Amino acid sequence: MKAFYANHFVLPLPAGHRFPMAKYQLLRDRIALELPEVQLDQALPASDGELALAHAPEYVQAIANGSVAADIQREIGFPWSPSMVERARRSVGATVSAARMAMQQGLAANLAGGTHHASANRGGGFCVFNDAAVAARLMQAEHARVSRLSLQVAVIDLDVHQGNGTASIFARDRSVFTLSLHGENNFPFRKVASDLDVDLPDGCGDDEYLHALDLALDELSRRFRPDLLIYLAGADPLASDRLGRLSLSPDGLEARDRRVFEWAWQRRVPLALTMAGGYGVPIEDTVAVQMTTWRLAVGYWQRWQNARA
Repeated sequence: MKAFYANHFVLPLPAGHRFPMAKYQLLRDRIALELPEVQLDQALPASDGELALAHAPEYVQAIANGSVAADIQREIGFPWSPSMVERARRSVGATVSAARMAMQQGLAANLAGGTHHASANRGGGFCVFNDAAVAARLMQAEHARVSRLSLQVAVIDLDVHQGNGTASIFARDRSVFTLSLHGENNFPFRKVASDLDVDLPDGCGDDEYLHALDLALDELSRRFRPDLLIYLAGADPLASDRLGRLSLSPDGLEARDRRVFEWAWQRRVPLALTMAGGYGVPIEDTVAVQMTTWRLAVGYWQRWQNARA
């Protein structure tokens, strides 16, 4: 199974910064040690032209040259640096490569990604560019070169925070269906309507969450038939996550992932996996949840390969 990473581009964050940058290296190390089926490849950076499929060119240039407005930079939550730009480009490039490979092999993944708070002309919430949006638009463009049919893309966003940036980018695009299951009282506090939003109360546990997900997947099935699924498997609904406010157990998150993988497999919809948020205390809790997601992903990838044999 192909997986794409950019964790060696580390942001020079100030001491005490709340973003757990170390989780990416921890995840890559565990995958390399425990999942020999996964082929780890360095992500290529997304080009200006690729980014402009989902972002205003002037915003792309402002990020590239460091002239972005101070209020937008504060909203992103990272200080500007060339490393920030390079990492943001490669995080998008990793999801693009995962989506392209998923179309060939059924399932592929980005070790990071899920930067769903970035809209067309601004970032926010530790998100510079929107990797899912760029990947969806680029896969549609590549598909259009060989087919008269429009590639239909679903984004299932199960990060604990609502995918406001993705919803904004695709608000008037009927070829992309956005589904977000998130904490109703959590960031962002001004949400942008997705095609399907499911607001969950603080303290929501496994049973309530999984029931809501089942209903959401049923509604997605009734309303849309995707040719590609981009899945944001956020680990931050975990009870110990310091930014989550929900109360899912590791078993609950495993059941969540299995539902999404099974939904895609039953319909033979290629799936590109991204990791989205995770702020566990300790951060090893987040990585443990992510590793369960990866083990499930490998199993479903093997199903795809067996079906093609």
